[in-house]
Amino acid sequence: MIRYLLATTLALAGTLAISQGVGQTVVQTEHVRAEALVHAPEGIPPGRPVWVGLQLAHQPEWHTYWKNSGDSGLPTNITWELPEGVSAGEIAWPLPKKFPIGNLANYGYEGTVLLAVPLTVGPSFKPSPSGTLNLKFKASWLVCKKECIPEDGEFTLQVPTASATATHARLFKAALDLTPQVLPPGRISVDGSALRLELSGLPASLRGKQLEVFPETGEVIETAGAWTQGWRGDLWTAILPLSPQRGQSPAVIPIVVTSGGMGWRTEAPVVGGWATGAAAAAGGAASVTQSEAAVNTVGTSLAAALLGALIGGLILNLMPCVFPVLAIKVVGFAQHGSDRRARHLGGIAYTAGVVLSFLALGGLLLALRAAGEQLGWGFQLQSPWAVAGLASLFTLLGLNLTGMFEFGQFLPSSVATLQAKHPVADSFLSGVLAVAIASPCTAPFMGASLGLAVALPPAEAMLVFGVLGAGMALPYLAAAFVPGIARRIPRPGAWMETFKKLMAFPMFATAAWLVWVLGQQAGIDGAGALLALLVALSMVVWSFTLAGRSRIAVASVAVAVFIGLALVIGHSVTAVQAARGPETVSHWKSWDAGRISALVAEGRPVFVDFTAAWCVTCQYNKRTTLADESLLAEFAQKNITLMRADWTNRDPAITAALASLERNGVPVYVLYRNGHKPVVLSEILSVDEVRAAISNP
Repeated sequence: MIRYLLATTLALAGTLAISQGVGQTVVQTEHVRAEALVHAPEGIPPGRPVWVGLQLAHQPEWHTYWKNSGDSGLPTNITWELPEGVSAGEIAWPLPKKFPIGNLANYGYEGTVLLAVPLTVGPSFKPSPSGTLNLKFKASWLVCKKECIPEDGEFTLQVPTASATATHARLFKAALDLTPQVLPPGRISVDGSALRLELSGLPASLRGKQLEVFPETGEVIETAGAWTQGWRGDLWTAILPLSPQRGQSPAVIPIVVTSGGMGWRTEAPVVGGWATGAAAAAGGAASVTQSEAAVNTVGTSLAAALLGALIGGLILNLMPCVFPVLAIKVVGFAQHGSDRRARHLGGIAYTAGVVLSFLALGGLLLALRAAGEQLGWGFQLQSPWAVAGLASLFTLLGLNLTGMFEFGQFLPSSVATLQAKHPVADSFLSGVLAVAIASPCTAPFMGASLGLAVALPPAEAMLVFGVLGAGMALPYLAAAFVPGIARRIPRPGAWMETFKKLMAFPMFATAAWLVWVLGQQAGIDGAGALLALLVALSMVVWSFTLAGRSRIAVASVAVAVFIGLALVIGHSVTAVQAARGPETVSHWKSWDAGRISALVAEGRPVFVDFTAAWCVTCQYNKRTTLADESLLAEFAQKNITLMRADWTNRDPAITAALASLERNGVPVYVLYRNGHKPVVLSEILSVDEVRAAISNP
């Protein structure tokens, strides 16, 4: 599972490109020399494969990874930019080597390795004016010793189409000779907590010898676990322990077996299927605390996800980020008074606004993830544009509640009349607003449901999002239709005007919080620029409330000031800073997936706080439970490393880490220990819960 924590974390590592006359072919780093090679002995004949390779020469004791990196690491990846009519095949992976790390193991390469890729040139290909096939690709690799360093480089090649190219034939032949030969399909069956693998068709010279096994599918077999093997005639059998962190149940498992520098590959179907019920639950990716047991002990089923979404939506109404919107709804209820029809329509409209907004957010999230974006719940507040827009909206709402202006003053008469005839539009829009400000929060029971939703088929995932919205809207809908609840709503009166103005201050407080959030993303300059723009926006709104000739003059000046500020300092609002580390506190270190695996392998537990500045629950837990001096002392006493993963800005690596824990939003609190499944704690964290988790053996 740890290898997914490293997925997509490919920062620049100070690479230096060296030109050799045929494009940029070499990238030299402190630990690896990477070179692009080509094998085209006959030029570029149509329909014939052309081999291009990435040769990695490692410094002593450093290594990179195979297609399944094992318990940690990340496979080398190649991304192509090819001309029309040319397509790239898969990497022809040479046989890997196993690198034991305590009770873990990784698969990869040391020394020098050539990763060869076949290119197919079709009839639609047209050479460049200079008569060459121009190739460009970007490669990224993770190179490790005791520490791991992500590196990458861009390569270009210009291959003559009508004449032979320096072929490096010997290197490519050696690399392809190290790829596994194909065997007939093997057979795998599940035997309790182990897999039974049976292979036939292996060379007779191997009989009686010990073979090494490399599964191409990760997180299924315990890479460093004890396993047995034996021969019965030409049938080779191995009993492989299942990984305690098994996150997949594939129908077919590709397996590579090696002996004496030679290898064979088979695709073995799982005969009889996988275990279900308690056995399957035992192979889950994470342990959870009692607060979410109702979701997970049922297994990751749709029914459990729907139940968790409903309960989580209900609890979402109690989260502090939703309070400002609920204040608006209290005023709206009081305005309806004893008008039953108005209450019913308002309740239905508010529910529709909430549910449709959750469906829209969920649909957008699923669509972006399908397009390759690594996003999670609350992703919209990872955009400074969205944060600045919401801050402006809440500032306007606060000014409206103080009585500075009415929205009808700025609407055409036809629109204002329409609003008067259809006041339920206000209820619908307040439901939309409730979701906009509540979505960054993750209430108890929501985490597991959202994590499962993104892995479900689209129709079922959308159902989870819809039920989440229904749970959030349910209290208001019940108040609208149940007479006993409605009778407890205060009747209209003079108190409403005072209460309405009082509710402006939660709006301004929310705007202040959003300015702080933007400050975490764009720095102090961004926060200052947004504050200046909000002041100018308030001036513009005020200027339009004036009467007489002064209105035009003052409004013109106000609009000019706002536009001028937007042009001069507006860019600071959306200038996302580089990822930040945690606050300068000795207890916490910046999140590092590779460091986690190394520490755990050494027997040192790691506690990770997945957080974001826009997550109110995260900030509450950070300033209460996670700031408790006695708890911090206990962490130090037990030699537990504390890490903070900041998801304020988009970070695909953190998104992947959350997904590996079956979560899709923050807060998430995880305890990693050697030989144990990761322990995922509750969203609303308590000192006693953390103390119990770190005290268990």
